[in-house]
Amino acid sequence: MATYKKRGNKAHNKINIEDQSTTAEVFKTLDDTASKSEQWVEKNQRPIFIGLIAITLIILGYLAYNKYIAEPKEKEAADELAFPKEYFEQAQNTTVAVDSIYSLAINGANGKYGLIDIVDNYGGTKAGNLAKYMSGISYLKLGEYDNAIKYLSDFSSDDEILGALAKGNIGDAFAEINQPEDALKYYLEAANFKDNDFSTPLYLFKAGNTAMDLGKNKKALDYFTRIKDNYSKSEEAKEIDIYIQRAKIAAE
Repeated sequence: MATYKKRGNKAHNKINIEDQSTTAEVFKTLDDTASKSEQWVEKNQRPIFIGLIAITLIILGYLAYNKYIAEPKEKEAADELAFPKEYFEQAQNTTVAVDSIYSLAINGANGKYGLIDIVDNYGGTKAGNLAKYMSGISYLKLGEYDNAIKYLSDFSSDDEILGALAKGNIGDAFAEINQPEDALKYYLEAANFKDNDFSTPLYLFKAGNTAMDLGKNKKALDYFTRIKDNYSKSEEAKEIDIYIQRAKIAAE
């Protein structure tokens, strides 16, 4: 009967021993790391506990502030804004003399807050921010250009139209007090605020005319050309070729 020698398992046993050794080292490292972590937590558990309490108090405080202070104040500000807003919109939508209506919007009447009262008392609310815009426009219409610049500069908005109009009206105020460099700056900020087919060509057109008044004819040509190339359907594009030709001649 034939017999066969069994192959030796020395190499296989060697690999197993090495694997076991490596595994043991890994577990030992993990144990050491866990032990150090436990020691660190145990050593610092008081500051950790205090930190967790502080974070919890901040979150609870924030929620309480929103519910019991910020939200009621927002509602109160919106309610107060209703009175001057009505006069402001009336002044915006009429063709008759409106100075007295804008004055009512700004100053209030019959014990009701005007726009500047709302700015002073609710400046940090959404209604207070909108009151800054309406105050600025009202002062601009009344010819009080410094006040217009002040209130419109304090107003902030991400809205593509309202934000651009605020900057553009600051430009108008500077133009009225014969500061064309500042006017040009704000017209360009308005034009580049957020690209759209209304405010962008409107303020590029104003920027172009102001640049020509300043003798910056090449820049004016650039602004007019942008209108022709990118906003051909806008109101400003209807006769833009005339302005482009003027700027070209002046730039030569």
